[in-house]
Amino acid sequence: MTVMRSVFYVPSTNEKMMSKAATILADVLTLDLEDSVPPARKSEGREVVRNYLKHKRGAQVSPYLYVRLNNWETQMTNDDLEAVVFPGLDGVCLAKCGSADNVRRLAWKLDELEQRRGLEKGSVAIQLLIETARGCMNAYPAALASERVNSLIFGAVDYTKDMRVELTSEGTEQLYARYHTAVAARAAGCVAIDCPFVAFQDMEGFRQSCRQGRQMGYEGRMLIHPSQIEPSHEIYTPSPEIVAWAKGVKRVFEEEGIAKGSAAVSYDGKMVDTPVYENALQILQTMAEIHAVGKKIDASESTQ
Repeated sequence: MTVMRSVFYVPSTNEKMMSKAATILADVLTLDLEDSVPPARKSEGREVVRNYLKHKRGAQVSPYLYVRLNNWETQMTNDDLEAVVFPGLDGVCLAKCGSADNVRRLAWKLDELEQRRGLEKGSVAIQLLIETARGCMNAYPAALASERVNSLIFGAVDYTKDMRVELTSEGTEQLYARYHTAVAARAAGCVAIDCPFVAFQDMEGFRQSCRQGRQMGYEGRMLIHPSQIEPSHEIYTPSPEIVAWAKGVKRVFEEEGIAKGSAAVSYDGKMVDTPVYENALQILQTMAEIHAVGKKIDASESTQ
């Protein structure tokens, strides 16, 4: 599973931000063709992304490159895809995904473009932005609609607009959809990515929101400011204490449980059975994936 502790968005028509995009140390860099790009500049944004793929993708520090597409209802999705599905693209994010049909249509188009352009079949992943009431209710079937889907992002700003309620810092109006999206993602075997925290200067508030989201099942965050990257990585990376616990559980359960035919053992004063053991294995697998991402970033930085 792709590590997505930080999914950093860059407006494709913002020249200043695009000039720094390749140096951003996020797990996933997403170039935006949707809400941050005015309608009159969509064509310009597509050209910027295509030029980035040609000339800057090789120098990018972030290991993964995604592009956020306009949703099908805008009648711009096809043009977006024609412009950006080229070597170097790791995935596309479908904005305002409302149904499984939206995903199947996107997967079909990606099949066609990969074949037409000599790309490996299935190489471009799909990420879904769940940011409407309809999208929330259809999040699980949408996530299952294609094997390409690897992650779901909850979008609070558009969700609250669609629900005709105020977006607040407390976020009580988001709780149902925020929980539902995380559950739908995990049920489909996907990564759950939390909504942007728009008050980017409130770092303590951001940390608190990330910790809350982590307990909901989110494994990363959609980010809008570089200052949010480091705390996001810190919170969505298992702590040294948790990793040490997982290693201990693995060792004891394998030596005292599996090897001796026992279904439960004691570790650090607590019972360890198969679910606890499997949880420990998942933590260690997550750390292995994070270390792999770190190596990719180090290799990219060394070539700069």
